[in-house]
Amino acid sequence: MMTLTTQNNSDADKICSLSDVMEAKNRLNGIIKDTKLFHSRIFSSESGNQVYIKPENLQNTGAFKIRGAYNKISKLSEGERNRGLIASSAGNHAQGVAFAAQKLGAPAVIVMPKTTPLIKVEATRNYGAEVILYGDIYDEAYKYARELEKENGYIFIHPFDDPDVIAGQGTIALEILDELKDVDYILAAVGGGGLLSGIAVAAKSINPNIKVIGVEPEGSPSMRLSLDSDRIIDLDTVKTIADGAAVKKPGELTYKLIKEYVDDIITVSDYELMESFLILLEKHKLIAENAGVLPLAGLKRLTEKDKKVACVVSGGNIDVLTISSLINRGLVSRGRIFCFTMELADKPGQLVTVCDILAKTGANIIKLDHNQYKTAYRFMQVQLEVTVETNGHAHVAQIIDAFNKEGFIINKIY
Repeated sequence: MMTLTTQNNSDADKICSLSDVMEAKNRLNGIIKDTKLFHSRIFSSESGNQVYIKPENLQNTGAFKIRGAYNKISKLSEGERNRGLIASSAGNHAQGVAFAAQKLGAPAVIVMPKTTPLIKVEATRNYGAEVILYGDIYDEAYKYARELEKENGYIFIHPFDDPDVIAGQGTIALEILDELKDVDYILAAVGGGGLLSGIAVAAKSINPNIKVIGVEPEGSPSMRLSLDSDRIIDLDTVKTIADGAAVKKPGELTYKLIKEYVDDIITVSDYELMESFLILLEKHKLIAENAGVLPLAGLKRLTEKDKKVACVVSGGNIDVLTISSLINRGLVSRGRIFCFTMELADKPGQLVTVCDILAKTGANIIKLDHNQYKTAYRFMQVQLEVTVETNGHAHVAQIIDAFNKEGFIINKIY
């Protein structure tokens, strides 16, 4: 049985404590799925640590957000629930609130950015909530939801900056420690900070030696910059494929908790997210959304090796077109797709030579554009564009070297 480690009282302790998280766990019994940890050989090999994945993408509603939303709404009185609930969300919190409201018999209105993937919008409506599309980013939807709250007397369910929501998300840490008591690191995504702060409170209260790391997209580093500046930063713009973590301004409560309990915030690029998405899909047959793979992308940033690391894959609500795009870009990032142009002498037999070189290097031609009317820069030369399937960056280098030895110059496109 887990026990609370003695700590000094602080403002952070008053926001959310281990006892709050444990009470939330009791409320969630029978409501959420038991998303068991599993060991990842591929991510362990690539990071130099023993990596365990917590697949919250398999959770009810497809994400961890159901935990905080249900915990919050279940604590409201019947009178408060009858007033109606309102929330703002890029998708996962919306579904969590809609699911909980339906379970507990409360009407719900959800304000979502216009850019929210259709799959998340429809899923929210399917849980019985009224959906209003407003603004291009989360922060605009949030402001409009707060206006509707005042106009209609709704109860606002904050996606991250609420003690009960934070406590609900923190139940993930209890489950991780039930299964992996000697975990060294826990990595979780950072958007507004509810998931990370809840996990940090619970994990650090049980074992202060556990290192809790937040992973944030480079295009939306609001929490990282806030910690660096020792004050909450409101970004002018955010630009990342991780729409679930594209938050311009972190929460006040989550900022305090993260400052108190979290060991570090690291940032990763969109390309690293695409690569991690592809590995998770290809090796583990799991689909996660862009924000969901943030912890997996952050693994390579850990300087310590041979540690037990738990990564929370926080959500899996993603549309098919985005999946297709991520697969293609992930293949490019991993060196699995190689596109290049080269100049050929405008004479018979040159294309056969190119195909022969590719065959000998084991490259599989996907697309080839050889057009005698598409001339290169030099006289009596034509330009050839080739796309091939490869086995990685080393294989790409081998192909380039093979062409160079035959006197051809390769111009890499991607």
